[in-house]
Amino acid sequence: MVCEYYAAAFELYQQGEHIVSTDEKTGIQALERKYPSLPMKPGLVERREFEYIRHGTQVLIANFEIATGKLISPFIGATRTEADFLAHISRTIEVDPDGVWVFIVDQLNTHKSESLVRLVAERCGIETDLGLKDKSGILKSMPTRAAFLQDPSHRIRFVYTPKHTSWLNQIEIWFSILVRRVLKRGTFTSVDHLRDRILAFIDYFNQTMAKPFKWTYAGRPLTV
Repeated sequence: MVCEYYAAAFELYQQGEHIVSTDEKTGIQALERKYPSLPMKPGLVERREFEYIRHGTQVLIANFEIATGKLISPFIGATRTEADFLAHISRTIEVDPDGVWVFIVDQLNTHKSESLVRLVAERCGIETDLGLKDKSGILKSMPTRAAFLQDPSHRIRFVYTPKHTSWLNQIEIWFSILVRRVLKRGTFTSVDHLRDRILAFIDYFNQTMAKPFKWTYAGRPLTV
């Protein structure tokens, strides 16, 4: 199903549907190199200082829109709680409040939360009794909540990747770009500096580099 959405993403986008790959990148460290790097010289590579100062960590929650290759409505903060993910999804929907949204996510428990079910029900005008968490109805358990959240009849819905298939979520490809272009060689004097650099790179990426990834895996079982 994930690969089918990838294949149809551009056509669906033209019809007003947003297919987005969503995930959190946790533990992004704001590391400041204690001493400046030594530049390249003839016969010598750049030499980087191995000592650093820690200034804390941040979490990036991001959406990669499959049809356009752009990052939309990124969120950077100190935690990745249920409330953080809920706020992120709510802000993302506000980009196109009346549009159709399909979020491709992994099976983290915060992606199947009570608050997420209530948000989808509210935004989709669903008046069904949701029951009580851990007791009855749609809210009873993670499987019942997931079944509701991935209901194809809902205007806002979630598609879950199988367990142990993080590579199947395209946002992970973009995270690797972020690491190579910004984080791996960066030096950051504070978490605010780190956050500003990431957001600046996202703006730059959207303006100059964004394009859909060429996805060739069709969903068939991998063989060894």
